[in-house]
Amino acid sequence: MTKSMTAYAGNEADIGNLTLNCELRSVNHRYCDITLKLPDRLRFIEANLRAVIAEKVSRGKIECSINSKKQAKSGQHFVIDNTAVAALLSATDQIEQQMSASLAFSALDILAFPGIQQEPEIDREDIAFGITELVKKTLDDFLEVRSREGFQLKCLIEERCLKMQSFVVTASQRMPEVLLLIRKKLKDRVTELVAQPDFDRLEQELVLLTQKLDVTEELDRLETHIAEVLRVLQQPEPVGRRLDFLMQELNREANTLGSKSADKEMTQIAIELKVLIEQMREQIQNVE
Repeated sequence: MTKSMTAYAGNEADIGNLTLNCELRSVNHRYCDITLKLPDRLRFIEANLRAVIAEKVSRGKIECSINSKKQAKSGQHFVIDNTAVAALLSATDQIEQQMSASLAFSALDILAFPGIQQEPEIDREDIAFGITELVKKTLDDFLEVRSREGFQLKCLIEERCLKMQSFVVTASQRMPEVLLLIRKKLKDRVTELVAQPDFDRLEQELVLLTQKLDVTEELDRLETHIAEVLRVLQQPEPVGRRLDFLMQELNREANTLGSKSADKEMTQIAIELKVLIEQMREQIQNVE
């Protein structure tokens, strides 16, 4: 299934005395690059969350952010570390002795200082299970967004493949006429310049020139690569790298077609093909 590498999803859950918010976002990347942003007290679950995400995502720069806040419950009270308060006040006294004038501060200022409030012990097993389930739920929503956007990319690529096929058919039908026009033009030109031309030698040169200008092989390869792109788009596994390689092959054949073209219409076809290939390449940069 064609999936996009750009997506966003978010969910929230109450776990214990905490309200946790999980956000997943991603952009395109050559490999799978997972970044986790967790509160320090939840770092113990980082490896497990990384494995959960890596199991479902194969490419993209993924950022998973988890934020926590305490729930305001009735009967809730603060637990103060009195030793930390005494140490803070002692340090404050020492600093104020070196100042020209002391500065007033409130009990709320002290309460906001790191380490003053004692954090209640958390049940690591329960919170690890709750966070994992929250991430899995968010990941499901995230993958659904990726699939939905990937379907749109698939339709855009298929549309351009069909346009390319029509140009290849037009070029194939015109090629015999182009070669005949080249032969006629060169024969007429030689006849104008030489009173008694050697037609046997001229015919040999025309055969060699026709072989050099013949783009039948390039058109056949273009048709084969386009068919392969359409086939790959139907595969269930990630297809981004394969499609990126096929874009390189298509571009190579289109360049050769343009360089060997000896006809205005064939040159225009080569240009149109390159435009369509570039449009597909830009879309494929976002395909997983």
